[in-house]
Amino acid sequence: MNYQESGKETAVNEPGTIRVTGKGLIRLKPDTVRVTMTLEGMDPDYAETLKRSAADTGKVREAIAPLGFLREDLRTLNFHVEAEYEGYQEEGVYRQRLTGYRFRHELKLEFPLDDERLGQVLAALANAALTPEIGIAYTVKDREAAKNALLGLAVADAKQKASALTEAANVKLGRIRHIDYSICENAFAVQPVLYAGKARKMCADSFNPGIVPEDIEAEDTVAVIWEIE
Repeated sequence: MNYQESGKETAVNEPGTIRVTGKGLIRLKPDTVRVTMTLEGMDPDYAETLKRSAADTGKVREAIAPLGFLREDLRTLNFHVEAEYEGYQEEGVYRQRLTGYRFRHELKLEFPLDDERLGQVLAALANAALTPEIGIAYTVKDREAAKNALLGLAVADAKQKASALTEAANVKLGRIRHIDYSICENAFAVQPVLYAGKARKMCADSFNPGIVPEDIEAEDTVAVIWEIE
């Protein structure tokens, strides 16, 4: 992975201290494919809606099982059920009545970057007994390591600028008084195919989608306050 850092925001905080904001920028080669699937359905009965959701999820698992995926490889991103109503007029009064319950189940499947395997997954979903909405993204497996590297770059950038400023002012950089970091949720992903639409039937067991993702770029900032001597 290649790292790059930059940043130029500084400010004096209080007498005897200096506050510097460091910025880190990281570029990563994607090594993981994330396929997202969204299942939707509706039934007049709440219990039947839940049963249908479970059955549709089972069909997805059955479709990808021949490719070597385990049950736990298919994970839920979001699941909710909402009551739906329709409006009608009765004796000149507008009313609403319950028409049923709609579920929405968002799932993800991640695996090492492999264009041929991605083609197999997409073909399996297209040939399954249902047609989920599909999205494709590229990410990195070790997102925690990427996050730590990014924060390290931001702190190093802050220290470099603080050292340059204190040297120019003919003072010494003392101990760190405070580090201020507002959590920034970096996705560490690129989505060349944000929404691929519904899977369509096909005869082939696999195909090559030919997607070449861009490098992943992410940035973060950290503010550090030092004493000056």
